[in-house]
Amino acid sequence: MARVTGRLDLRVVYPPDGATIGGRDSTFLFGSVGTGDARLSINGIDVAVNPNGSWLDWLPLPPRERASWNLVASHGADTMRVTRRLVIPAPRAAIADSGPLVVDSASLRPGGRESRLGGELVRVSIRAPRNGAVTFIAADGSRRPLVNLAQAGLITADPMLWATDVEARALQLPGRLEVARGRDTVSLATARVALADSAGPRYAVVGDRPAPQEANAPDSDRVVIARPVANGGTYKWFLIPGTIVEVTGRSGDMVRARLDRDLDAWLPASEVRELPAGTPAPLRVAGNARVVSRGSEASDLVIPMGERPPYIVNESAASLVLELYGTVANTDILNYASGDSIVRRVTWEQVGRDRARYVVELNAPVFGYVVRWERGAFVLRVRRAPVINAMRPLQGVTIAVDAGHPPAGSTGPTGLYEAVATLAISQRLKALLEERGATVYMTRTAPGAVPLIDRPEMARRAGAHAFVSIHLNALPDGVNPFTAHGTGTYYFTPRSAPLAREVQRGMVRRMGLRDLGINYDNLAVIRPTWMPSILCEGAFVMIPEQEALLRTPEFQEAYALGVAEGLEGYFRGLRR
Repeated sequence: MARVTGRLDLRVVYPPDGATIGGRDSTFLFGSVGTGDARLSINGIDVAVNPNGSWLDWLPLPPRERASWNLVASHGADTMRVTRRLVIPAPRAAIADSGPLVVDSASLRPGGRESRLGGELVRVSIRAPRNGAVTFIAADGSRRPLVNLAQAGLITADPMLWATDVEARALQLPGRLEVARGRDTVSLATARVALADSAGPRYAVVGDRPAPQEANAPDSDRVVIARPVANGGTYKWFLIPGTIVEVTGRSGDMVRARLDRDLDAWLPASEVRELPAGTPAPLRVAGNARVVSRGSEASDLVIPMGERPPYIVNESAASLVLELYGTVANTDILNYASGDSIVRRVTWEQVGRDRARYVVELNAPVFGYVVRWERGAFVLRVRRAPVINAMRPLQGVTIAVDAGHPPAGSTGPTGLYEAVATLAISQRLKALLEERGATVYMTRTAPGAVPLIDRPEMARRAGAHAFVSIHLNALPDGVNPFTAHGTGTYYFTPRSAPLAREVQRGMVRRMGLRDLGINYDNLAVIRPTWMPSILCEGAFVMIPEQEALLRTPEFQEAYALGVAEGLEGYFRGLRR
């Protein structure tokens, strides 16, 4: 790290003034003082200053009632002071078995806007002392005791949690929860739960229903994301816009939709438009299917049906398993293009009253696929891997290089913005790949923002055989930056994992940072399925030493070279 000398200039990059800090007892701060000769203290604690004037420290949080950082930097006769005010969330209410009766009213559930099916069980719960008694009293005066889960022998991280399950119809009018211990009593009103089926089944359109003139030949990768649970759930299903689903519940800003009789999923309320009462259920009958060759690069499984179905595609080594929810398969004939060399065989079965499964067996390992709704048919387009030259494995291959951010992005202690560094690395990577015979498509070539959801679609339209997103990492509050930094690679689809491993090896070998391994993660730019896709977090821009390295052409070259060698190794392996 080169030494920087000059005038004193105290800057705090993180946290910003008034930030809410999520750490429990400690967190990090970082920034610069303009010169490596300065001294710095934070709340009276001396902080090491690096030769280039950058600094990073891991410090205990100040008391909540005096939540601020007071920074003092000095250089000779010059002194600068900066104050950063903090918001530290209030801890959970302390619940004790003695003293005045206290309950955690913020933990009362259900809460907020909720709707459920009338006969559905809804969890009613609260945190309260273990030696108390908790009772739910419905609007009609009926009473139901709650059970302390820990005392009942159930596994729970909170020994103060009481709960019971109540039918939604008993919660459609406000009730109350009564906590008693000795002569002390606390009574809290419970939230009303609306009945989703009070007027019969209700249906809704997911996403935008394409206009008739647009519905025949869409070229958009837009999907609507569904999750297994309402609050913080991972992404699991990706619905075609215009899909009709039955609405079975609501929790806050999430709507629960029935995909078929055995499966519900949660969707953002903003993506759901309810249809008029009395709208009939969608009829989905899968008719005679066909496999259509699209030349040597791809083949389509075309399944005619009346309405867009919710679906999922699961991958195995050399087959794709397509499940269509809310669908009855009536496939009597399966027609194959005589010259098709991608799809070996398609079989189907009805695996439930309203769930159909199609198994697409391929002549080679799965490389890529995409789902479309075209001209009244569900289309699964399957892609062949490129032909690989053993001597020059990237020859004739198209690689999409995605320079991460903007929007958003992290900033290092001396002000290096992530998007500036990722563009420089991506430009160097482009040159290295082209030297090896690849065609390179850059999703971003200038400082301006490119929407996340557009980047993989741009790569698909460019015919990319792999998508690599270049990023720099940072940490959340409460994680010690001195022990948690290094190089990592992220993937989403199973067939992207080999690419992630090869690129991770290359980056670790070339940059020499700690190996954080590869990670499955639900990230927007690597979810699309048309090509193997990965996201690289080669270094941590918030770490002063790594930020300084990222400013140098040599380290940018090392990052790019590691990725290029990983791509080369991956495509060489496809030939075997």
